[in-house]
Amino acid sequence: MKLRKLLSLKRWSHILLNSWQYVISPSVTLADKLFFTIPVLLYWVLPDIMPFMPIDDIGVTMLLMGWFVSRMDRKYPALKSGR
Repeated sequence: MKLRKLLSLKRWSHILLNSWQYVISPSVTLADKLFFTIPVLLYWVLPDIMPFMPIDDIGVTMLLMGWFVSRMDRKYPALKSGR
């Protein structure tokens, strides 16, 4: 059941759309936006275990996006229902 939810197209489309909406929303504080973008940018820029292999970078970014969207959905419920 958990793997099915993890691979759900509906869930990932929600995460991709809402992560961008939260990043560009003026209602979300700058600190919340930076709390997501700084770790992602650092992970992409700093050297890692598999250089020149972006698959692990994309995987970590997707995990952080899922965390960010679930956190913002709880913190800003008005933005979630406004769409």
